Amino acid sequence: MSAVRCVVFGVTGYIGGRLVPELIQAGHEVRVVARTPAKLAEVPWLEQVEVVRGDVTDGDQVRCAVADQEVVYYLVHSLARRDFADVDRAGAQLVARAAKSAGVRRIVYLGGIVPPHAELSRHLASRAEVGEILRASGVPTVELRAAVIIGSGSASFEMLRYLSERLPAMVTPRWVHNRIQPIAVRDVLYYLVHAAELPAEVNRAFDVGGPDVLTYLTMMREYAVVAGLNHRVVLPVPVLTPWLSAQWVNLVTPVPRALAVPLIESLVHEVVRTEHDIAAYIPDPPEGLTPYRCAVELALTRIRNADVPTRWSDASTEGAPSDPLPTDPDWSGGSLYEDVRQHHTWADPDTVWAVIESIGGENGWYSFPLAWSLRGWIDRITGGVGLRRGRKHPQRLRSGESLDWWRVEHIDRPHLLRLRAEMRLPGLAWLELGVEPAPHGGSRYHQRAIFQPHGLAGHLYWKAISPFHSAVFGGMVRNITSTAERTVADRTSP
Repeated sequence: MSAVRCVVFGVTGYIGGRLVPELIQAGHEVRVVARTPAKLAEVPWLEQVEVVRGDVTDGDQVRCAVADQEVVYYLVHSLARRDFADVDRAGAQLVARAAKSAGVRRIVYLGGIVPPHAELSRHLASRAEVGEILRASGVPTVELRAAVIIGSGSASFEMLRYLSERLPAMVTPRWVHNRIQPIAVRDVLYYLVHAAELPAEVNRAFDVGGPDVLTYLTMMREYAVVAGLNHRVVLPVPVLTPWLSAQWVNLVTPVPRALAVPLIESLVHEVVRTEHDIAAYIPDPPEGLTPYRCAVELALTRIRNADVPTRWSDASTEGAPSDPLPTDPDWSGGSLYEDVRQHHTWADPDTVWAVIESIGGENGWYSFPLAWSLRGWIDRITGGVGLRRGRKHPQRLRSGESLDWWRVEHIDRPHLLRLRAEMRLPGLAWLELGVEPAPHGGSRYHQRAIFQPHGLAGHLYWKAISPFHSAVFGGMVRNITSTAERTVADRTSP
């Protein structure tokens, strides 16, 4: 395979973040486009790519991004937004025009399988529309259409995993009997990488899928077998609509309602490839396409080993603030509430930092678990992300990744961790946790909760929760420092 210059849009997403190292390994020169380049600060391939700031809805930035490039990978999808169809249409049109003007020779797009003769969901219709826009650009475009992607961290796999693991018996809608042709994420990446070398006359969509055609019900039962779970009892209920199913998924799995609704609406159709024409241009992988059970085993192995390079939640959620910091001039003159606490501990700074960086997920938040759990459920019920997104690795965080209902906005290891709230709030919120050496030994732990209210509701919200700050934030200070001290004591005791 000859080296090409390629630019990747959607690099902070699930597929984009996994595609880049594959392109590098194939010998290509890679440029990546990110609205917030800081989110890429700790990816292992950062030094091997060119990073440019860009948003697909900004024409000037798009033109700069595609300049001098041979292949454009378009992996952007604004699924969690209410207006995702409008945003994706506008982005595709800008990229199509810019690619044509810049003399790009190939566009590669990942879409979804389109069921023939079916009334498409808004999600599938939008994916298909983007493909049509790109193919009509005048730049040869290959659209790879996939159904459910099986891989550690994918939204579809996480939904399947949590439904299967948490519900030994469940009532299910009729769509669980629809046929699906899942595909392993490794096979999707294989097709994407090789699509850069397709002949110039190829300008069309290709269905891609794994070797197995299953119902969603069978997928859940086979997942249970691979995961070593007991047989799952399923009772079909025809009155469960896709909307009602999405509410259930929102409560039971980490996938929020904004994402669950379009995913389930797509499962109402049978999503099976109608052709395998891609094999005439890109042969199947040397070891063959990955069977469903093998794909599940590979995904679970990555999860057990805490080796999940990207997750569906890596992409920012709807309405998340862009990146303003509490010290920026934009804050001057505005209302800003803070809860600032400090505590001296005899534990060394490195040990305190280890506790800070391991916060969240299965490790918890070191403070009033009932209050955190209740707030998480309220967020889920109102359509927010809740606490179930967890974390990728039990001890190490990366800038830009999700952490329960927070996102890691900045990490200055081993001194400061700043988290930005993505829960539903009448305002913007941050949480800072930090440590520094104390003048006479030990450490000074410092913590700051920041809230910028929006309107009267924001002010009332802060006033209403202020009485609980001593238990929540004060408890966090005490428990983080005491955990660090116990760690030192356990390490030094005979």
